[in-house]
Amino acid sequence: MYVFISSYICLAFFQVDFWQPDYVTLVKPKMQVDFRVEADKVFEVEHLLKENKVEYRVLINNLKTALDAQFDSKARSTSHSYEKYNTWEQIAAWTEDITAQNPDLVSRSVIGETYEGRPMYLLKLGKSGTNKKAIFMDCGFHAREWISPAFCQWFVKEAVETYGKDNVMTRLLNNLDFYVLPVLNIDGYIYTWTNDRMWRKTRSKNSGSFCIGTDPNRNFDAGWCSIGASRRPCESTYCGSAPESEKETKALADFIREHLSTIKAYLTIHSYSQLLLFPYSYAYKYPENYEELNSIASAAAKQLATLYNTEYTYGPGATTIYPAAGGSDDWAYDQGIKYSFTFELRDTGYYGFLLPESQIKPTCEETLLAVKYIANYVLDHLY
Repeated sequence: MYVFISSYICLAFFQVDFWQPDYVTLVKPKMQVDFRVEADKVFEVEHLLKENKVEYRVLINNLKTALDAQFDSKARSTSHSYEKYNTWEQIAAWTEDITAQNPDLVSRSVIGETYEGRPMYLLKLGKSGTNKKAIFMDCGFHAREWISPAFCQWFVKEAVETYGKDNVMTRLLNNLDFYVLPVLNIDGYIYTWTNDRMWRKTRSKNSGSFCIGTDPNRNFDAGWCSIGASRRPCESTYCGSAPESEKETKALADFIREHLSTIKAYLTIHSYSQLLLFPYSYAYKYPENYEELNSIASAAAKQLATLYNTEYTYGPGATTIYPAAGGSDDWAYDQGIKYSFTFELRDTGYYGFLLPESQIKPTCEETLLAVKYIANYVLDHLY
């Protein structure tokens, strides 16, 4: 769970671990909190943490420098690039272009609109066929996790460029459809470019509060707001006024419900921590096919590591990272999609959400190996 305090005028970016004694009957989890501190308050905060014997570490000593360093150059191109972070305008134009350039493999639809009225574009990848099953993948749930939308774009690029050349990708696209949602939280993503790079939530207004937004990954009807989520609108993990209160989460959930007979796997891409998670996060319990999911995650993590030796931890969400109710992966699993996974991409905290553009390519290349492994497994185990 991440909380950012104060403005951009800050020196330090802290990570703090708290024990949650209420849950020690089952497991003794840590709750990780990230927050920002103004430059002139750093020593005061450090003293307070030490005085209360709270374990912490400084992740970023100068956040302004880190913000600048995420871009390879200060000159920003107006054209789309797979190795740069793209604005929403660039991504939206790209969805149109990639569809027009690959009509036999890609089609585009609109599954809904955001709180601020922007169309939510969904790409469908695959050769035309009858009775094809599908995999749904989304990116950009949390606005500040820029590497996430970058991967969805990379995946589409690899699909169209390697079809007919790469045996695995060709087999996948011939026999499966992929629904790819490049950015779920479009309003929030735009806000991270224009106002606050560390913004996490949607941009909806909350009744009775001046605070804006809901955490879309606490807004699904899966143990909604029972653990690891907040009912306070000003919190970064605010679960919303009700399940699917956000137009964005409702649009995604409606689409999946309408296509439940064909969607056999659900992948949601986040950052950071280098994790491959599966249900459950809203409770300390294992899914029915725990052994199978754990085996898939283990093999996928090994595939990912073959390229750059990047190590991923894998397991059920609640016990591997922390409990969090209302997540889309748990919800999809409970809808009957038995292969449901969350990726938390690079890194483990040095750059955090501010992963430099120079790491986009290697991050996407290695993640693609894991996604292709999972997809190929799903194709071999259709149900």
